[in-house]
Amino acid sequence: MKSTDSTIPLEKLLEHLPENYTVAERELVERAYQVAEEAHQTQKRHSGEPYIYHCVAVADILSELKVPSEVVAAGLLHDTVEDTDITLADIRRDFGDTIASLVDGVTKLTHLPRVSRGDQHAENGDNGHEEEPIAPALLGRKEDIVAETLRKTFLAMGEDVRVMFIKLADRLHNMRTLSHMPEHKRRRIAQETLDIFAPVANRLGIWQIKWELEDLGFRYVNPEKYKEIAELLTEKRPDREAQLEDIKKNLVKLLAQNNIKAEVSGRPKHIYSIYKKMQKKDKAFDMVRDVRAVRLIVPDIPSCYAALGVIHTTWRPIPGEFDDYIAAPKDNNYQSLHTAVSYDDKRPLEVQIRTQEMHLNAEYGIAAHWQYKEGSKHADKNYEKLINSLRSKMEWGSDVQDANEFVESLRSDVFQDRVYIFTPRGDIIDLPSGATPIDFAYQVHTDIGHRCRGARVNGKLVPLYQGLKTGDRVEILTAKRGGPSRDWLNPNLGLVRTQRARSKIRVWFKKQEDEQNLAQGRDILERELQRLGLSEINFEKMARELNYKTPDEMFIELGNGDLSVNKVIKQFSQHEEVEEIFEVGPSTTPTTSTNAIEVVGLKGMLTTMARCCNPMPGDPVVGFITRGRGATIHRQDCPNILQTRDRERLLQVGWGHMERTYPVPIKIKAYDRQGLVNDISKLLSDENINIADVKVNVNNSVADLRLVIEVRDLAQLSRILARIENLPNVMEAHRINPG
Repeated sequence: MKSTDSTIPLEKLLEHLPENYTVAERELVERAYQVAEEAHQTQKRHSGEPYIYHCVAVADILSELKVPSEVVAAGLLHDTVEDTDITLADIRRDFGDTIASLVDGVTKLTHLPRVSRGDQHAENGDNGHEEEPIAPALLGRKEDIVAETLRKTFLAMGEDVRVMFIKLADRLHNMRTLSHMPEHKRRRIAQETLDIFAPVANRLGIWQIKWELEDLGFRYVNPEKYKEIAELLTEKRPDREAQLEDIKKNLVKLLAQNNIKAEVSGRPKHIYSIYKKMQKKDKAFDMVRDVRAVRLIVPDIPSCYAALGVIHTTWRPIPGEFDDYIAAPKDNNYQSLHTAVSYDDKRPLEVQIRTQEMHLNAEYGIAAHWQYKEGSKHADKNYEKLINSLRSKMEWGSDVQDANEFVESLRSDVFQDRVYIFTPRGDIIDLPSGATPIDFAYQVHTDIGHRCRGARVNGKLVPLYQGLKTGDRVEILTAKRGGPSRDWLNPNLGLVRTQRARSKIRVWFKKQEDEQNLAQGRDILERELQRLGLSEINFEKMARELNYKTPDEMFIELGNGDLSVNKVIKQFSQHEEVEEIFEVGPSTTPTTSTNAIEVVGLKGMLTTMARCCNPMPGDPVVGFITRGRGATIHRQDCPNILQTRDRERLLQVGWGHMERTYPVPIKIKAYDRQGLVNDISKLLSDENINIADVKVNVNNSVADLRLVIEVRDLAQLSRILARIENLPNVMEAHRINPG
């Protein structure tokens, strides 16, 4: 029996459906509602509302985008197969292949433990839903589960972009109702929204959803700053609105005098965009330029430039604030003219100028395809261009099995702003912001990437790690034969920043014999462990923890580039307990007390770090009971440990929660040159690494530097040593072993 209240959301949804829907399309949506309502009738959300309200809200968001009726119906049904007794076969029988395919696409994204969507379910034993088992490779790592779910999301998006519309609508409504969730879940879901889902909306060009996701995410990730900016906007709203009314009247009058028809409106102020601009320009709220902004909608492209000319001749343009996205559209097909001028009151005014079609594309992005009149070839052309662009950026996705690497690749290859680089012949190459000459080389041609040995940017030789900027003209210097360097796959060096290039490099190494890869992989890992001062490593255990049957399999994947040495070191750093216990010697003067060590069976015991061996997270360690000072923590290979006979004073210990840095002595050997120490200091400063001590000795033009640096863990130490070794004239950099 249906409740009276349950008819309210349906009436609202039917009112919001696009006017061009036929009677049959409206009946399809209503039928989908009836099925969803009956399926979810026993379920409630954390807010206490019936779960069907969420389904209707998702469909309502989709209807605002004026998507086809099948997508709205799928939005109503998107949780039925996952959370109720309804099967995909039932959906296909009652609603056809298209809607069944869309519901299946959304359902496939949630076949892992609930990450965000399911968080909105109230605890209800009548839900009839059981969580899927966690894949063995993901056990104990919630961030891995999140990453794997996101990986599936975007691979599905590449197959059918309509699935992503439903996911974005689902996420937007969950964000609107996030206040009903516990604090820790609110922050996690909000951060994920800022990192992943808002950039997806941006890449699809759906500005309406993008800005709301950003503002809602920012509200929960940084509530203090959000409230501060919101209150300042509220305080200044009456004055600002009065000023904007005067500005709009002046613009309408000015443009009419120049025979330009224009619709002038104030541009909405979004809190997150204001915050980002404050950060980028390092300015206070009052100095943020787009707090006063207007938008001009004109009939055609010539009118855009005519209006720009009138504005620039009336008010002084502000240098560096003009962008022509009509001549050079953004990657998501966004087009508009952006400028900023010094208005009559000498304060900045930002102006956007676009046509009605450009405005529709800016508001609805890829969804604007469905809002044009039927038969519009221009709309179809833009739609296909965006779909093909999206698919080309996702083409490497099926080759990346590591979920965290996949999500990082999305950030680097798909979500980043774009730069436009010229070849020597004048062709334009589109790359993510921050791309290097090697990325450029692989984008031009795989063989050029393999044989790349240097680059000229605007006629000057540059290092291969240099980031490229829009307008750069790049010439790649190649060898006649040969292949890529394994160093290119080392993320610490920043030589390659796009997944496309990394994938091409790995394919090249995979073509080499396994035996050669095995030898090179073992050499890579042993050299890194030696540099970090680690010995007595159990490769069998390490391989098992990384889901390899044997160490040889691990070495082969290290050799061909499928496994990064960073991942191995990171895994090793996360060991929580040490199986072997060595003898320990008398303790030395303790360091500052820390809660970073857990003592097995003796929670709360005071622990201090031994200065003789300076243990740090990731090192195999052992505790030694001292009289009146708790336990002193030593590395297992510390000379004092190996010489003691007081076995009864041994403690099994492991690394617990870490909130501090650890002093680590390192040695750097380099050919002496002017600025060497300064370059090392700057590198460490850029990484926020503190130098606790430094000694320099130069003999026969060879510099021997001994530093004590403070790092968080082995992974950070590995990155720092790799970057130092990449500096000019540096021969080696490694950790100094105790004794």
